Amino acid sequence: MFGALSDTLDNVFRKLRGLGKISESNINDALREVRMALLEADVDFTVAKEFIAHVKEKSLGEEVLKGVKPGEQIVKIFHDELVALLGGVAEGLNLAPPARILMVGLNGAGKTTTSAKLALKLKKEGRRPVLIACDLYRPAAIEQLAMLAKEIDVPVFRPETGETNVLKAVKAGVKWLDTQAWNVVIFDTAGRQEVDDALVKELKEVRDFLNPGEVLLVADAATGQQAVSVAKTFNDAVGVTGIVLTKLDGDARGGAALSMRTITQKPIKFAGMGEKMDQLDAFVPDRMAQRILGMGDIVGLVEKAAEVIDEEEAMRSMERMMSGEFDFNSFLDQLKMMKKLTESSGGLMGLLGLIPGVGKQIKQMKEQMKMAAGDDKIKRIEAMILSMTPKERKKPEIINGGRRKRIAAGSGNTPNELNQFLKQFQQMRGMMKDKGKMAGLMGMMGGGGMPGMGSGMPGMPGMGGMPGMGGRMPKGMPGGMPGGFFGGKKKRW
Repeated sequence: MFGALSDTLDNVFRKLRGLGKISESNINDALREVRMALLEADVDFTVAKEFIAHVKEKSLGEEVLKGVKPGEQIVKIFHDELVALLGGVAEGLNLAPPARILMVGLNGAGKTTTSAKLALKLKKEGRRPVLIACDLYRPAAIEQLAMLAKEIDVPVFRPETGETNVLKAVKAGVKWLDTQAWNVVIFDTAGRQEVDDALVKELKEVRDFLNPGEVLLVADAATGQQAVSVAKTFNDAVGVTGIVLTKLDGDARGGAALSMRTITQKPIKFAGMGEKMDQLDAFVPDRMAQRILGMGDIVGLVEKAAEVIDEEEAMRSMERMMSGEFDFNSFLDQLKMMKKLTESSGGLMGLLGLIPGVGKQIKQMKEQMKMAAGDDKIKRIEAMILSMTPKERKKPEIINGGRRKRIAAGSGNTPNELNQFLKQFQQMRGMMKDKGKMAGLMGMMGGGGMPGMGSGMPGMPGMGGMPGMGGRMPKGMPGGMPGGFFGGKKKRW
C-alpha cells in the first residue's frame, strides 16, 4: 500500500535534494506532483488541499531558506505534516471498567475477524477478553466468530438459535458475563451493504444500553473514498471513538488512512496487516509516516522480533554459531526464526519494508530478484534440509553425489539448486570457523542487538547479501550471510 505515493515523494525529494536553495517555484512544481499523487491515492480532496497548503507554508519559511541542506529539511516537513495528518500521537483503548468495546462497520470490512484479532492482542497483553456475537443477520457470522474464538482460546457468547432481536441478544450476552472470568468484552455487531436507518437505529439502541468505553469502526482501507464517507456517516450516527483500518497490507491506494483522521477527528487505533490472527498492529502515526516516506519501521521490526522469536532459543543458536558448531540443524533453527518473522510481517517483502533505507528499493529488488518468490525460496531451502537424514544434517561433508540426487528429488528442487545451496552453506560454514571473519559478522549483526534479544538477532540466511539493499543492515539486525540463497549475486556490505 502507498506504493505510488511513496514513489512520487521519493522522486520529489531526490529533485529537491539536488538544489542548493529552495524557491517558491521549486516548491510549487514539487507540490503539484505531490497533490496529484495524493488524489490518485484516493485521499480526500479537501484533506489533500490542506496538507499541501501546510507543507508549502512551512517549506517557504525563512528558517528553511537559510538551511544548509534545504532538501533534507523538506523531507522533515513532509514527515511532520504526515504525522499530524495521521493523528499526531498513538491513542490506546479506553479500558476503564466495565471495559466494553462495540465493533461497528459495513459488511465485508472485517468486523468479525478484527474482533477476534483484538481479543487475541488483549489476551497477549495479559487481559482476559471475551467475545459476544451480536450479528444476527449475516449467515454463519456467529459460527465464524465461534470458530475464531476457539482458535485463540477465548470464551464466546452465542445467542439462542433463531434470535432476531439484537438488543435482546446483547442483554443475554451481558447476563452471560456473570458466569465468566473476564475484564474486557468485545461485541461483534451486524453490518449492512450500506448504512441505512435500520442499522443506525439498532446500533444506537445497543450503544445506549451498553454505554461502551469504545465504539470502534472497522473500515476497509481498500475502498478508498467510500471508506471515508462511511466513517463520517457512522461517526455522525453513533459517535465512534476510534477506527480500525483493515487490509493495509494490500495493493490498494491507501488514501483512506490519510483522510479518516481529518474527516472524523477520531483516531485510527489499529491497522490490520494480514489475514492471520496476530496481524493486528497498534496504529502509530509517526511510524506509518516513516513507512510512507520509505524510511521503514525499525521499532515495529523490533516488536515483531521480540514477539515471535524465543530469546533463549536464539541465544543457543548464536552460541553454536560462535563455537563453530554450525551444521544444517543450526541452519534450520535460523531458517525457522526467519520464517516466523517473515510470516508475522506479511511475507519477506513486508519484512524488508520495515527496514530503514530498504523501502525505496523494494521495487528494484523485486525486478532484480523476482522477490515475489522470496518466501517460496525459504520453503524450498527448508525442504532441502528436511530431506536430509539426521546424519547428513550433522555432517554436511558426507553429502556425496548419490545423496545429493536423493535430497534434490525428495525436496522438489533441481540438482543445480541443491548444489548452489550446498556451496553457499559451505562458504558460510567456513566463515563461522574463521574467528576474524566471525567477529566481523557479529559487528555487522549489531553488537548490542535488539532489546531483549541478547547480543543480537539470530542470523537470517540471505538477508546480508541481497543486491540493491545498498549499505549495512541497521544495528541489531542480522546480516552477512550469502545472498545467493534468494537468488541474485552475492554482494559485500
